[in-house]
Amino acid sequence: MGRAVPAVIRALDILELFLDGETLTAPEITGRLGLPRTTVHELVHTLADRNYLSTAPDRPGHYRLGMRVFQLGGVFAGQLDLAREGQAVASDVAARCDETVHVAVLEGTEVVYVSKVDSTQPVRMVSAVGRRLPAHCTAVGKMLLAMLPAEALAARYPGRTPLAAMTPNSITSVAALKKHLATVRDAGVAYERCESNDAVACVAAPVRDHEGEVVAAMSISVPVLRWDEERAEQLTRVVRDGAAALSTRLGHR
Repeated sequence: MGRAVPAVIRALDILELFLDGETLTAPEITGRLGLPRTTVHELVHTLADRNYLSTAPDRPGHYRLGMRVFQLGGVFAGQLDLAREGQAVASDVAARCDETVHVAVLEGTEVVYVSKVDSTQPVRMVSAVGRRLPAHCTAVGKMLLAMLPAEALAARYPGRTPLAAMTPNSITSVAALKKHLATVRDAGVAYERCESNDAVACVAAPVRDHEGEVVAAMSISVPVLRWDEERAEQLTRVVRDGAAALSTRLGHR
């Protein structure tokens, strides 16, 4: 491995001070990083000259992130591939729990699985990338529906038309679904027990992109013969960690 360049490290340390959206003066940067004043002034001047920092028009002497950072971030966001990143993180999650892991997106009132890693155990859920299921019958679907604005949810489920059932445990009324989604929204995690498959339970957590928007959900699916309260608590932690890791790979802070 090559040697880290101290001047580059210091410049990056300065840029990372602005990740919370603050504007800072050169003396404030000096105080936070404990660097020599002349070093900070030289680095800040260089970063501003290259448009990585810019002066705040309404606060003389204060700096903020510049246009070049925005341009680089846009290129990075354009290169992200949810399915590819999801597959990589799902593999890590599956290795940790040895259960089937999915990443899914919402399309209308259905979920579409975009990534999947199977359990190695002989009894496991059978599914496939590209498969569609009614969102209200799945943990990933309920997680994604719960994060929609009220008007967007109402547009997907107008009136009081009964919802299709996949098993006797499926939610079949819009009113019951909306009540359930309120609990999912509060908990930040969704569960499904034999609602899309008589023999499977699932837990799901939301995945966010670089703008903080929920763009997908990750789930762990388990045969009910391996599902109990202790296992549910354990897998809830695992899927939260996995969804957070995928969110980080998509640029979420």
